[in-house]
Amino acid sequence: MKKVILLLFIQFLVASCVVSLVKSKSTGIMKSLNQNNNQVSIIANLSYSESIDEIKKFIREQQAPLVYNLEDSGIVRFEWFLNEEENTVTLIEVFENANAFQQYGSKVLGSPINIRFNELFKIENLNVLGEIDDEFKSKLEPMGPSFKSYVGGIN
Repeated sequence: MKKVILLLFIQFLVASCVVSLVKSKSTGIMKSLNQNNNQVSIIANLSYSESIDEIKKFIREQQAPLVYNLEDSGIVRFEWFLNEEENTVTLIEVFENANAFQQYGSKVLGSPINIRFNELFKIENLNVLGEIDDEFKSKLEPMGPSFKSYVGGIN
């Protein structure tokens, strides 16, 4: 009986130790608890005053194709969300890591597509989530970003 109780206790302990890696029943995707995956996410809330057709055309025909075709970009996610009633959009960008984000930024900051972006949109707020180096932070400063470091969660 003592061996059974000891075995059950050990199994419980092992299960508790691996709680940081859980397989989701519904998706089959491995999830981690409180483990920084080193991704860098950008959430840009923007407003615009141009016509909605011009905004959609820029997103669908210029910016998204350009980003899609960047080689070795490290982009995990690049999506636009629109609220026509408020003339606002949210751009979500997720990069594999800080290096991928910085390489992407070096390619687009100051480029013709970025100049057009700045003509069409006003940055209302910009959140940079994850760790990037101080030199690249200084390049982003003119956009008034808020830099936030990873604390914990599920990913």
